[in-house]
Amino acid sequence: MLKIITVYGNMLLVAMGRTLLLAFLGLAFACILGMFFGLLSVVKNKVCNIIAQVFVFVIRGVPMIVLAFFIYFGIPYLINTIMGVGGGFTLSALQAGTACLALNCGAYMAEIIRAGIQSVDIGQMEAGRSLGLPYWKTMRKIILPQAIRTMIPSIINQFIITVKDTSILSVIGFPELVLAAKQVQANTFKAFETWAIVGVMYLIVITALSYIAKLVERRMNRGINR
Repeated sequence: MLKIITVYGNMLLVAMGRTLLLAFLGLAFACILGMFFGLLSVVKNKVCNIIAQVFVFVIRGVPMIVLAFFIYFGIPYLINTIMGVGGGFTLSALQAGTACLALNCGAYMAEIIRAGIQSVDIGQMEAGRSLGLPYWKTMRKIILPQAIRTMIPSIINQFIITVKDTSILSVIGFPELVLAAKQVQANTFKAFETWAIVGVMYLIVITALSYIAKLVERRMNRGINR
């Protein structure tokens, strides 16, 4: 095990860095998608509500590995077929991985944001409207600032899930930690030691993120109780 750490430790650390980068990019775009579809799900418009429900239902109903293959192989094939360019358009593993995580995480973020908005007392919206504020200005100035306080712990927890979900993207060749571990195992023929090291690396990162989530939640609860 010590030999693996000495020879391949730097390679595994770089791969972990790529894993965290991919998770961060996926979560960043997921927040945008989640905010968009989360708002669509709470407006008083049935068409918007249905669009948001369909997005969440479809994305959450498709296994992530299928979504990854669809984006990496299916989307370029569809675009090349429509444009008739014969394989000219491709997606890198980073681009496809980010899109896959953004869509998958975005569906869950939409539900987090919907629940956060609905947790704010309805009287807040009525008070804003009675003061003459338009709906969207009331949402932006009054509702969302209160809702975000309750969302933050859930968003951090979703980031933890996203970090673990990046392991699936080794199937499309993104050089994250699992793919690096497979290469180390192939070179050393030491499966137990390799995957034990990778498991510990994930455990350290997830534990740190879980601690941050609990710390944020405690501070939020303290602020609410004041």
